[in-house]
Amino acid sequence: MMRRAFIAAGFALAALTGGLAAPAFAADAPPPVTAQDHILGRANAPVTVIEYASFTCSHCADFHNTVLPAFKAKYIDTGKVRLVHRNLPTPPANVAAAAAAVAMCAAPARYFDVAAVFMRDQANLQTTGAQPWFAAGIAASGRTREQIESCLEGPTIRAELDAQIAGADAAGVTGTPAFFVNGTAVADHSLDALSAAIDPLLR
Repeated sequence: MMRRAFIAAGFALAALTGGLAAPAFAADAPPPVTAQDHILGRANAPVTVIEYASFTCSHCADFHNTVLPAFKAKYIDTGKVRLVHRNLPTPPANVAAAAAAVAMCAAPARYFDVAAVFMRDQANLQTTGAQPWFAAGIAASGRTREQIESCLEGPTIRAELDAQIAGADAAGVTGTPAFFVNGTAVADHSLDALSAAIDPLLR
């Protein structure tokens, strides 16, 4: 059942995601933040950082594992920034889309817990395969395996993921991770580059 659900979640994304891997340059602002978005930080923070990422993208894992802890301490925990995480699956797109769907099916407060596990363990995909990786994500979801399966088989998650992909495409995103600081693209995902874009907005 779970295997079928994972495969179903990886709907035809090849045309949109083929070759995405490197940090992106974007041509337009992304869609505005809505209630469907997954947000880390205070809702009324003065600066909004939107991240388009893939759970199979090594650059994305690098950001989440090595940059995000310091970024969170400096900006999110202090109420200065809210981070909006959106999915743009990259090859293998069916695996990335399935992981995104599992995170989106998690209990409301557990999306970023699942994301952290997938990013932390991403390198293990090449050695242990996808099954333990997905199992760890589900364990962090606050849902049972059966609840995740039921969610994956419904139309809602697919529609939400479609919307995120379409929004990235409309914004001109060509690779992951891609960051927008108050609607302006930032090509580098280092803490220094993000700080350079954020700090003038806080003065």
